[in-house]
Amino acid sequence: MWAVSSIHGELTRLIQLHDTLVTRWKPGDRLVYLGNYLGRGPDIKGVLDELLSFRINRLCLAGMAAQDIVFLRGAQEEMWRKLLQIQLASDPNTVFDWMTEHGIGRTLEAYGESEEEARKYFREGILATTKWTNRLREKIQSNPGHNDILVALRRAAYTEDGELLFVHAGVDPGKAVIDQNDTFWWGSPHFDMIDKPYSGFQKVIRGYDQAQLGITETAHTATIDGGCGHGGPLYTACFNLEGSIVDQICIE
Repeated sequence: MWAVSSIHGELTRLIQLHDTLVTRWKPGDRLVYLGNYLGRGPDIKGVLDELLSFRINRLCLAGMAAQDIVFLRGAQEEMWRKLLQIQLASDPNTVFDWMTEHGIGRTLEAYGESEEEARKYFREGILATTKWTNRLREKIQSNPGHNDILVALRRAAYTEDGELLFVHAGVDPGKAVIDQNDTFWWGSPHFDMIDKPYSGFQKVIRGYDQAQLGITETAHTATIDGGCGHGGPLYTACFNLEGSIVDQICIE
């Protein structure tokens, strides 16, 4: 099972990773992207186009099914989802300030909007803000496949018999999978303390970590994040069902 770390709009690295992955791919391999396709990097729309194109490429292989390639929702995509509903917030400007601090501005620019333009609508009230979010939705939908991939993102993924759990930023080991809520997007300080199989999974694998140390492992966890979008490399790792890494790719 291949798992791809946070991409953050870095199209060139993603293309290089896909080109390398094709040469390593074996019959029976599956693929999960661990979130953060949007935000920070120079070509966010290009990243979504490349994800869609590579998905088609892999699904053309004999024996592949649609569920064999999974896209998880990352923190950037969760913010984007909330942005499209920001007219419902009691204080849109405060929410938007927090979003811009966490990198949503680059995704706005990719779809032809700006922070300054958004704030003009917020100041005019809920009807104007609703008009703006509707306009933003239309811009997304004008790019074939972009809305389809963004609305179909999954919260987490796991192997058929429950050996491996894939998440974006982590889990709180004190809560069941169905009770994680925002922990999936923003992580938990307790992730590195997992010292036994969580909810029966032999290993929990995440694709984002603030430390951005590359590929790190404990007995029951693995983190894949080299800081792509922050000047670091893009990683992917291939896991067997025992949770061991059997192959990996690093694109500088």
